[in-house]
Amino acid sequence: MKRIRIFLMMVLVCLVTKLSAQSPKPISKSVMENGKTIYLSRCLACHQVDGGGVPHLNAPLDGASAVIAADKAKLIRIVLKGYSDRVEIDGEYYSNNMSAHADLKDQQVADVLTYIRNSWSNKATAVTAAEVKAVRAKLK
Repeated sequence: MKRIRIFLMMVLVCLVTKLSAQSPKPISKSVMENGKTIYLSRCLACHQVDGGGVPHLNAPLDGASAVIAADKAKLIRIVLKGYSDRVEIDGEYYSNNMSAHADLKDQQVADVLTYIRNSWSNKATAVTAAEVKAVRAKLK
């Protein structure tokens, strides 16, 4: 009886571990394609095709902890409102202002941020239109 309990506990622990380690929902090809299109038209000039930015002017997006690990709401606010403060990313400082893109629809903001957070060497969770909508509502 004791062996059965131990066995069942081990199975339960393995099951819980496996369920908690499952990766997030895969990002659709259309989200990445839409995000790339927006990136190329809105972000490319400053952040470059490789996401590397321009040294001391425009922050890099590739591999930047501020992009990957950051609070998604903060990234959404930056896209919607722009950013004019000097910014430090991974020990480097960047001083060029980022213009606001509040004219983008919620889904467009979600797609471009998802693209950025999952391009080059970046791997992060997707941004949803619902998250953008919630942040936009707080900004009004």
